[in-house]
Amino acid sequence: MAPITLDRFVKQLEKLRQEMDAGNLKYSEYDQRLARAIQELRELKLDADRPAVAAALAQALERGAITPSVKAHIEKRLGLA
Repeated sequence: MAPITLDRFVKQLEKLRQEMDAGNLKYSEYDQRLARAIQELRELKLDADRPAVAAALAQALERGAITPSVKAHIEKRLGLA
């Protein structure tokens, strides 16, 4: 399978946040989906370099798509921290 694009991953994060904000997801469901998205990244690889990933996560944080703790978690799981 082809690597995951950075744009696709950020859109997944934004969708998760929207579903949480709308009350469609419980925290446990959010955590499970986030873990699945990260696992998919680790298996299929991300089609971007480290600086691009860091910048995209920072922009997602600024837009409110992720929280600081989610950003830190993703960075740690992807080996960026």
